[in-house]
Amino acid sequence: MKTFPTLQLHSFPAVPYKRLFSVANQGPSNEYFTLLRSEVLPQKNYKCIVKVVHRDFIQDVDAWRMRKPLREMLDSMGDGRTSLSPYDTAWIALVRNLHGLDLPQFPSSLQWIANNQLSDGSWGDEHFFLAYDRLLNTLACIVALKSWNVHAQKIEKGITFIQENIHKLESAEAENMTCGFEIVFPALLQRARNLGIDNIPYDAPVIKEIYAARNQKLKRIPKDLMHTVPTSLLFSLEGLQDLDWKKLLELQTPLGSFLTSPSSTAFALMETKDDKCFRYLDDIVQKFNGGAPHSYPADLFPRLWAVDRLQRLGISRFFESQINDLLHYVYGFWTETGIFSARYSRFCDIDDTSMGFRLLRLHGFSVNPDVFKHFKKDNKFSCYGGQMVESATPIFNLYRASQVQFPGETILEEAKKFSYSFLQDKLESHQLADKWVISEGLSDEISKGLELPWYADLPRVEARFYIEQYGGATDVWIGKSLYRMPDISNNVYLDVAKFDYNRCQAQHKTEWNEIQKWYANANLQELGITRKYLLHAYFLAAATIFEPERSHVRLAWAKSQIICKIITSHFNHEATSLEQRIDFIENFRNNVDGLGKTISKTGHEILNILLKTLDQSSKDAWRIHGRDISHQLHDAWGAWLMKLNEGVECNEEAELLVYIINICAGHMVSEETLMDPVYKRLSKLTNKICQQLYGYENEKVLGIDDCSTENNSTEIERDMQALVELVFCESNVVNQTFLMVAKTYYYGAYCSPETIDFHISKVLFERVV
Repeated sequence: MKTFPTLQLHSFPAVPYKRLFSVANQGPSNEYFTLLRSEVLPQKNYKCIVKVVHRDFIQDVDAWRMRKPLREMLDSMGDGRTSLSPYDTAWIALVRNLHGLDLPQFPSSLQWIANNQLSDGSWGDEHFFLAYDRLLNTLACIVALKSWNVHAQKIEKGITFIQENIHKLESAEAENMTCGFEIVFPALLQRARNLGIDNIPYDAPVIKEIYAARNQKLKRIPKDLMHTVPTSLLFSLEGLQDLDWKKLLELQTPLGSFLTSPSSTAFALMETKDDKCFRYLDDIVQKFNGGAPHSYPADLFPRLWAVDRLQRLGISRFFESQINDLLHYVYGFWTETGIFSARYSRFCDIDDTSMGFRLLRLHGFSVNPDVFKHFKKDNKFSCYGGQMVESATPIFNLYRASQVQFPGETILEEAKKFSYSFLQDKLESHQLADKWVISEGLSDEISKGLELPWYADLPRVEARFYIEQYGGATDVWIGKSLYRMPDISNNVYLDVAKFDYNRCQAQHKTEWNEIQKWYANANLQELGITRKYLLHAYFLAAATIFEPERSHVRLAWAKSQIICKIITSHFNHEATSLEQRIDFIENFRNNVDGLGKTISKTGHEILNILLKTLDQSSKDAWRIHGRDISHQLHDAWGAWLMKLNEGVECNEEAELLVYIINICAGHMVSEETLMDPVYKRLSKLTNKICQQLYGYENEKVLGIDDCSTENNSTEIERDMQALVELVFCESNVVNQTFLMVAKTYYYGAYCSPETIDFHISKVLFERVV
């Protein structure tokens, strides 16, 4: 029996189900872990004293409390939470009374501007300076205040800021230019001139360059097209002239906005006095106390990115019900042309569509990859039609989506080739400044994403690196002005992920010590197993099944893989005769670990190790799940030994591992399941894939420009696509184990020994700080 630290008394609020907390000399119950994962709030709290046998239980309570605000945030996303935009608020403040009075229609927006000037005279993100953002926000707010002849002192401070900072546009990175800047900034300059604001350097060289860029872009605008179908220009109508409002009003969203832009919609209200525009803006002003976000609503975008964050940070298991709700919400607005950041939009972009496609497919939703044909033109993929300069993040999400490919989906193959080449060029030329987000870890995120394909990306490897790459609250998003997205960029994600990662890692280190003792006691070195191979086998299991409460599954997987290698080597050794192999199998079937007629001393040692390991796995399953799996384990190993003895080319080791993982995890794998056509197809595919990959791993030839290797690699890719399709079209935990095991083989074949050693060191032994 596992020994625990000395008993201690702890006092803390406990749920009524006190039996779920382990007391005396018992380990944690499975029901206890289920409660912690489900995050179900207890109906009552009782102050009580319980005997806690392990400090992990106190950590569980701490972690539960730490996750609570994140869970509450996911449950209350609504229309999305974003910081407020001085630029958009200024445009709303410019709207005159719709009944003809010389007053602002939305006086609270004017007051918001007056209340939110920064100490340097500017308006914008207080904690991050971007010249495009500060100058645009400040000019818009000056124009709004001057239009109503209020707050003269604030106007002067704003003008001084512009005078002192306009030159910074000369050195500002074009990739970080706010959306439509070259269109909307000149329009504001013209309004400032018309208002008699004379102290702005209208003739500065950089302003002349902006006007030139504006004129060039306006020449390319297909005016007829923008009046008939939704385009990105709907987001910046306030910067355009000579518009046919009768036609444009047909392109409003059902909520009354133009592409979710408050500033564009405010301009439309000035020009048309349209009631839907008014109701949209009035709702915003009421909701945000006079202010306005850069885009509203923003409901699909944060839901998708939140799910992506949870998965990549390795904490999605705590929020399964929330993830299910978030994705069902998104799927309700999925269209054959994709999605935008908000519901009810006929305009779609490749960024949201890619993220949506990938996550929906991975969670078993039916989505058609032909959606990406709408973003392809002349063998290139664009974020949206008319995009002049492609940025890295949308194409990176396209690359990630393209890897979740089913057989015959040529559009995804084309997307993968294009996006990989595009991103490699960006990396090599050090041009990863992005148009949509400013994030310190972006370059490393993309670099790591290209280094390791999805087929080889193990959960703990992904989490370990993404914890370093994720910017948390420091990430700044780029729209017409800079904005923050607390639903997806906050330090709560990071704190929860770090705490959980270190806790899992501590458990893995304990298990590593245990498995080393097993290695020494079983004298595995004499049986051809090196300590390095032992570590490699344990790492693959721990990097895939990492949860603390699944320790028994992890150890059963790692030990089974090692024993498979020992037995295969023993059976294939020239000194092992057919009689000895048959005798070995007979002794195993009879559950006898003594010397048989011909079984060798080595064979006896191996058999003893195998039987003891199965006995331990059976005891663990009984203790945790209350189920006897001893017969199932013996039958599975017996069948594998028979096929190994028969010299079957594909020895079905992968299928055996899948079966062991599933039954040790408590998943029912009945005879009916084993005979199911889908299960049999999964078994056959996985065995074939893993056998080929095992050969690559031994020779490390994957990726070498060799004809036979290239043909085999293409075959593996096709088989992996077929496996992915079977797993996610018939999605359940049993089927997903096939892909889980196949990915560890792919990882071993794809990565160099140096890369694997680096990952092992990073994942298992380097604490997250």
